[in-house]
This record gives sequence, C-alpha cells and structure tokens, in this order.
Amino acid sequence: MDGLWNSIGNGIASFSDFICGYPLFFLLIGGGLFFLFYSKFAPIRYYGRAINVLRIKDDKAEGQISSFEALASAIAATVGMGNIAGVAVALSIGGAGAIFWMWVSAIVGMATKFFEGTLAVMYKGKDDAGETQGGPMYMIINGLGKKWKPLAVFFAIFGLIGTLCIMQANQLTESITTIFFAPEDNTVTLRFIIGVCITICVAFVIIGGIRRISKIATKMVPTMVALYFILVLFIIIRHAPLVPGVLKSIIVGAFTPRGALGGGIGSIIMIALTGVRRAALVNEAGVGTASMMHGASKNNEPVREGLVAMLGPSIDSGLVCTLTAIAILVGTAINPSLMPSGSGMGSMEGLRLALNAFEAAIPGVGHYLLFAMVILFAFSTMFSYSYYGQKCTGFLFGAKYSKYYNYFFLAMLIVAAVIPLKTAVSLIDTAYALMAFPTMFTLFCLAPKARRQMDIYFKKENDKD
Repeated sequence: MDGLWNSIGNGIASFSDFICGYPLFFLLIGGGLFFLFYSKFAPIRYYGRAINVLRIKDDKAEGQISSFEALASAIAATVGMGNIAGVAVALSIGGAGAIFWMWVSAIVGMATKFFEGTLAVMYKGKDDAGETQGGPMYMIINGLGKKWKPLAVFFAIFGLIGTLCIMQANQLTESITTIFFAPEDNTVTLRFIIGVCITICVAFVIIGGIRRISKIATKMVPTMVALYFILVLFIIIRHAPLVPGVLKSIIVGAFTPRGALGGGIGSIIMIALTGVRRAALVNEAGVGTASMMHGASKNNEPVREGLVAMLGPSIDSGLVCTLTAIAILVGTAINPSLMPSGSGMGSMEGLRLALNAFEAAIPGVGHYLLFAMVILFAFSTMFSYSYYGQKCTGFLFGAKYSKYYNYFFLAMLIVAAVIPLKTAVSLIDTAYALMAFPTMFTLFCLAPKARRQMDIYFKKENDKD
C-alpha cells in the first residue's frame, strides 16, 4: 500500500512539474505578450491614468466593494511568501539577471490583468442569492454562452483546490519553528499549536466575508508594502557603495550567459525563463483569481476597472520583488557564501536564503525584521484566498453553502502546519495551473469585445481632456 501511495504521489509531482513548467509559462507569458500588443501597450501608456482613477467611486453601481478595495484585496493575495522565497529561488537559478526579466513579466502581466479586470465587469453575474459576482465562471457563462458552462465548472472545481493556502501555512509554521525553536523541539504537537494559532487569526478576518477582508486589506496592504520599502531602503542606505554594483548586475546579468547554466544565447534564454516564470507565479495574471475580486467591485465602467486591475503586477512582481532582490543581492555581496552554487532550491530553502541575506545586511535583527514581513505577507494571502475558494463553492453548490468552505479552508490550515507537503503542494500547484487554461481561453475569445470598450472609453476620456 505504501508503494501505491508513493507511486501516486510521484505521479502527481511529475505531472505538476510538467504542467506548471513550459505549458503554463508559454500560456501566461505568450498570452500576456499578445494582450500587451493588442491593448496598444495600455500598461505603459495609461499607467498614470490608472493611478488617478483609483480615487473614483461609483456607489450607485452594483457590487460589494470599491475598486480600490478590490485592488488592495487582490494584491493582498499576490503579495505573499513567493515575493520573498520565490525571488530567492529565481536568483539562485538565473542570477541577478533574472530580476530584469521579472520586470518584463510584470509589464506583460499588467496587460493580462487589464483584460481580466475589464471583462470581469463587462460580464458580471448574479449568484442564486441575487448577489452580484464576477470571475471566470461568470465571464464564461455570460460572455461565451451557457453552452460553455462545463468550462466554468472546470475552473471552479480546480479553484476550490488551488486556492487552499497549504503552502503558506506550512512555510509560515516552518519559519516559526526554525527561528524560535531548536530542531529537537520541532514536534508535531508544536506545529499543531502553531497551526491552531494561525487558523484563529485567519478566522477572525475571513468569517466576516468579503467586506471585512477588503477593509483589512485596504489598511494592511499599503502598510506592509510601505514597511517593506522602508526596511529595504535602510539596507540600501546602510550599504550604499554596494548598490550600484547590484543594479549593474541585474541589467548586465539579464543578457550575459551565466557559467552555471552554460554559454551563449541558450543561457540567456534560461535566465529570462527563470525570471518571467517566477513573476508569473507571483502576480497570478491570467489565472483568474483577481477577476473574482474585481468583478465584485462597485463599478459600471469596465475599462476603468481594467486600469485599476493592471496596477497589481507593477506592485507585486515589480516593486515588492525588486525590493527583495536588492536586499538579497546586497546581503550575498556582503557574504558570498550564502548564495548556493547549485542549480536552484526549494521554496523553503529560498526563504532561508532571504532570511540569511537580510541578517547579513542588518546583523543581529535582519532575519527578525524580514520574518515580521513574512508574517504579514503570509496572512494577507490567506485572507484573500479564502474568498476565492468561497466564490467557487457558491458557484458550484449554491450561495447558501459557500460559507461552509471557510470552515474547510481553516481546517486545512491546521493540517498544512503538520503534514509533509510535497504531494499536497504538487496537487495544489496543478490545480492552480489548470485554473489558468479556461481563464486564458476566455480572455482570448472575449478580447475583441474588451478592445471595443477600450476604444470607446479612451475616446470619451480624451474628448473630456
């Protein structure tokens, strides 16, 4: 029996490695490049306008939260431990140059999010309780037609699995036990107690529903990004002579073959793939999660919501990942032995690299300061992901049953704190990837309709100017 379960686990892990590799990469990045050109480079041309429209409120529109609250809640989900551990993994594989390609991916992701946000409002729907909802399920049914409902069901099923925060709860527990306890104290009982504490904190927020989640997110996201910025700014000021070299290594490394990866153009492509793949996993553009949040916004102007939505990747894959990269590169410049010489690492090893790099940059307290940010990042993700799973539950089984998902979600946080994670994480990663396929298919099909709305909106806005 153990051999059977091991075979199943290895099969899941192998399939996850495949589907989350190049198929997902080419779908999200290739699709994002298409949307970037198809939108006439909207993320670059209208970034300033996107910031300005955040101040607009449309309380008469149907929805549950404001556009700003939707953006903050979506960012709360994407600014997570991947912004720390994932960046460290990218640096270990592709070197400093991988960060340049994360910037490129942020721009590409902004284009995808623009179409996600626009179409989420264009094709809002109502659940069986009469509440206005959005997301890929409703884009598929209202945009493509009811005959495509099986595709919406496919998304929602994998959405139930993919948005469980098993990895976040496990890594947070692992971080607490690593920093504050000796190895011999890292028992199942200790991890269970930590899991219960995490669950209680998350329950306090998510039981209040989307309105409480959005209220917490609007306060938490700006605060934690600002604190993280201040922390890295202190590192930059403290080690100012090292910063020019770090920035140069990012630019030069993006186009310079890295010895560990081989020579020539193949190495450069590998560095690029490393950076953009990590950024794609961080900003979730094209996965469909953010459209559930933006579809719940009080906004009857689809393109305006698209502008708001596209700000997300610039913050998570752009700003936050860059802050992490600079701090790690400064720390490893101080202590080069921190950076592994192998071909990469797992997410937990990546988190340890980041903690050690911050400690090298700020001796005595650096790893504690970063750990404080890890806590904020992890909890922000858990708050918003619960909403996504709840919406998928409501779509599949009815709105009156959606609240029960929260109890399942909370129970899984405790389980995640205790169990070994390899197979479970592979299953969740696979589900997460399979959410992207129906989402991107829907975006491709409905992009011309979003483009028409875009032309109308900007013509009207330009006439006002």
